[in-house]
Amino acid sequence: MIKARVIVAGFTAMVLVTACKTNDIRQNTDKKEVVSENKVVVYQVFTRLFGNTNTTNKPWGTIEENGVGKFNDFSDKALHEIKDLGVTYIWYTGVPHHALVRDYTAFGISNDDPEVIKGRAGSPYAVKDYYNVNPDLAVNPANRLQEFEALVARTHKAGLKVIIDIVPNHIARKYEGKNNPAGVKDFGANDDVTVEYKRDNNFYYIPNTPFQIPDNDVPLNGEKNPLVDDKFDENPAKWTGNGSRKAKPDQNDWYETVKVNYGIRPDGSKDFPELPAGFDKKSYQEHYNFWKDKDVPDSWKKFKSIALYWTDKGVDGFRFDMAEMVPYEFWSYMNSAIKVKKPNAFLLAEVYNPKEYRNYIHLGKMDYLYDKVETYDKLKDIIKGKSSPDELSDIQHDMVDIEHNMLHFLDNHDEQRLASSEFAGTPEKGKPLMVVSTTISTSPTMVYFGQEVGEPGNENAGFGKPSRTSIFDYIGVPNHQRWMNNGKFDGGQLTQSEKDLRDFYKRLLNFSINSSALMGGFQEIQSVNRKSTTRYDTGIYSYVRWSNNQKLIVVVNFSADKTSEFELKIPADVIAKWKLKDGEYTITDQLYLQNKTKLNVSNGEGKAKVKIAPSESFIYEVK
Repeated sequence: MIKARVIVAGFTAMVLVTACKTNDIRQNTDKKEVVSENKVVVYQVFTRLFGNTNTTNKPWGTIEENGVGKFNDFSDKALHEIKDLGVTYIWYTGVPHHALVRDYTAFGISNDDPEVIKGRAGSPYAVKDYYNVNPDLAVNPANRLQEFEALVARTHKAGLKVIIDIVPNHIARKYEGKNNPAGVKDFGANDDVTVEYKRDNNFYYIPNTPFQIPDNDVPLNGEKNPLVDDKFDENPAKWTGNGSRKAKPDQNDWYETVKVNYGIRPDGSKDFPELPAGFDKKSYQEHYNFWKDKDVPDSWKKFKSIALYWTDKGVDGFRFDMAEMVPYEFWSYMNSAIKVKKPNAFLLAEVYNPKEYRNYIHLGKMDYLYDKVETYDKLKDIIKGKSSPDELSDIQHDMVDIEHNMLHFLDNHDEQRLASSEFAGTPEKGKPLMVVSTTISTSPTMVYFGQEVGEPGNENAGFGKPSRTSIFDYIGVPNHQRWMNNGKFDGGQLTQSEKDLRDFYKRLLNFSINSSALMGGFQEIQSVNRKSTTRYDTGIYSYVRWSNNQKLIVVVNFSADKTSEFELKIPADVIAKWKLKDGEYTITDQLYLQNKTKLNVSNGEGKAKVKIAPSESFIYEVK
């Protein structure tokens, strides 16, 4: 049932703070306010895969066999092409130094035990040293930090901003801070390991009990390695990253990581100051002032220092892994400190519990959260024939107050590739999903590298399964490699269909970042058309977006095999908001500037004849 009739973009204090200075506007007709702001587009790259030109793709292959990308592969040309795609931020995934199976002892780095590493290249979310970067990504590992700093400078020169990961919930089982700034002690250095919990311990312990390797753990697919001996030296054992309290975690636990203690007692109670009532309406400066004189757990201080270290390196924002596993009071403490130092910092959190969204936005001072369990999951169900598109309107209605804070995506390192058989099935069937994901709200849009050329994630890299591009092993990304064209970054090896797909993404994303209407009002017109328009097929979804100077009608066809032809109705309340007089108006699709039709307004209501092919989308602008 469609509950949403009229939705106009709402405001939060955070939105006001993070607004960019542009000519675009986002309008709240209830408050009669106008905020200058752009649509944001984030391009996520898995850094070690992006520049890899090797096409061997042997399961569990070494760097020598399968290759690896480097920071230097992000050349001025590569960054220019990413920017030209319609991107404003790059999220470089897998930058902090994490545990991996490779000998870097010549550079003062200890070897990691394969029995507590997933894959050969290791999980980017098992960070081993937060004050340096992954040596795999450097041409000269001795200068890896300098090579990353140079990448940040090149990215900024290209007109793009930089996001990296921080993973406060857990760290690698063997954390070694070899590059700590003066006065910074390692995690666990001062812990009392005789007790399960103490507020200023960095970890939780299982006293007097050594850690044991999980059953059925087959590191490196059974390959011999000097460190594979069915044991890992950790005594006493620590809680595992996902919260397992077993000295011998399960194979499906995050056994490569240990849980960080934020002052949450084992019974779940809080051992730190809590925010007073009403702080959901306070600014980040007021949050910062609240924490200035408070005694907080040691782990809070350590992660605040880490975040500020990277902002000093020129990083413009962070993606916080599994943020909901860490209390929002900590986020208030750290994020307010980041914002005081860098007010325009981009703070994105991985949160999957809708009941907690507003806590992490308003109390945790997050700018954006993943819109995974609402918009993403609904779009996936629609294209798989499990759900009606009408329900998208309910989602917009239910999140109207935070819709700007919910980042939209269809592809990322954790999810099945959009073009995979497990999701849309083809890149073309993903097109209407992408149009809706990009244009239905004022939220940022995210694209995962290779998505724009139809990468299906078919490779068997070793650890993990196809349909997702591996984050644990060295591997190539075939469709992306064809666009990369041996470092020319000109799409020279793409098929015609892949070129056409990238052109679609380029048109859509560039339109989105320059559209004032996409930062303005929203109203679904689905219900009126579903009830009264003949031949309005089940796969059709429509809505309008508008600002003071732009009026859009969005129509998509989720059906992959049925052309629809119907008379689209624009209800009287929309016509009134748009101040359209009776008469005939030309409306033109803004994606390809070819499809035109007439909007006829009579007696204050609008009608337009639409013919839309399978998997086609129109973004009509009313002139």
